[in-house]
Amino acid sequence: MARSTEHTHGAPTPLVDRYGRVHTDLRVSLTDRCNLRCTYCMPAEGLAWLPKAEVLTDDEIVRLADIAVHRLGIRTVRLTGGEPLLRRGLPGLIARLADLGPELSLTTNGIGLARTATELRAAGLRRVNVSLDTLRPERYAEITRRDRIADVFAGLAAAKAAGLDPVKINAVPVRGVNDDEILDLVEFAATHGYRMRFIESMPLDAQGAWDRDRMVTADELLGILGARWDLVPVGRHGNAPAEEWRIAGTDTVVGVIASVTRPFCGGCDRVRLTADGQLRNCLFATRESDLRALLRGGADDDRIERAWRDTIARKGPGHDISSADFVQPARPMSAIGG
Repeated sequence: MARSTEHTHGAPTPLVDRYGRVHTDLRVSLTDRCNLRCTYCMPAEGLAWLPKAEVLTDDEIVRLADIAVHRLGIRTVRLTGGEPLLRRGLPGLIARLADLGPELSLTTNGIGLARTATELRAAGLRRVNVSLDTLRPERYAEITRRDRIADVFAGLAAAKAAGLDPVKINAVPVRGVNDDEILDLVEFAATHGYRMRFIESMPLDAQGAWDRDRMVTADELLGILGARWDLVPVGRHGNAPAEEWRIAGTDTVVGVIASVTRPFCGGCDRVRLTADGQLRNCLFATRESDLRALLRGGADDDRIERAWRDTIARKGPGHDISSADFVQPARPMSAIGG
C-alpha cells in the first residue's frame, strides 16, 4: 500500500469548496445490496448488485477514512447502504474506523439490528437511524414487499437498550400511502424514547417514477403536527440536514428534512463515498471521482488527497431539484448511500 512521503502529523487542512463550505461529514456506503424492496426505491425484482470484486474492501475503506480524518478534517462518519448490516464483519470494520477518531453512526432498515446492536455499540458505533415508514404490519409489507416489521421493532428496542443514542426513526411520508400515520409515528417515537424525523420524498428511485405531487412537503407536515401540538422551533444543530421542533411542554423533538422545498445546500458539509469507491460531492451529483482506481493503481495518500480536494472544488452551489435543468443522477439512492 503506497503511503505519503509529504504529509506531516499536524492538524488536518479543512476540506473547503469554492463557496467556503467546510466538509466534516463523510457518508460511506458499505454495500448496494438490500433485503427490502421498498416501492419508492427499487423494483420488486431488485437491482443488479455490484460484483464483490468491485466493492471496496475493509482495508480500502479504512485507508480512505484515515485520509479523510487525518488530512481533510472529517469528524463524523455515517455508514450507509443499501443495507449496511448486510456487510460481513461489520463490527470489526466499525472498530477499525472508531480507532481513527471520528464519531460513527449508521443508517439501517433495522432488520438484523436486534442481534447486532450490542456488538456494534461495543465496537464504537454511537448513533443509529432506522428507516420506518409505517407502524402497520400489512402496510409495511406493501411498502417494502417484505413482512419484517416485527424485526424492525425489535431492532429499535435493542439499539436503545445497547446505549446507542439517539435512536432516530426516519420516515418518508407519501401522499395516499402513509401520510395518515404522521401523528402516530411521532407518538410511537415519543413513547419509546426515539427521535422522529420526516424526510421529503426525493427523485432518487431506480425506476425514475418520482412524483412531486405525491411528496408531502415540510409545510404540510408542520401543518399536521401544529394542528395537534404547539411546536417550539429548535432549529438545526450545526449543518445537520434536519430542522427540529419540540412539542411544547415535553421533551419530544421532531425533525424535518426538506431537501426539496427547503434546500439546505448553502450549509452542506457532506461528502459521499459509494460502495465501489466513487467519491460524490453531492447526493444529486452526476459526476464522480474514482478513488478505487487510485487505490488499486498504487497511488499514494498525497495523490488521493488531491483527488478528494479536486472533487470538492467542483461542488456546485446546490442541487437545483426545482429547476427545469435538473437531471436525476443515474445511481438510485440504494447505490449512492443515504
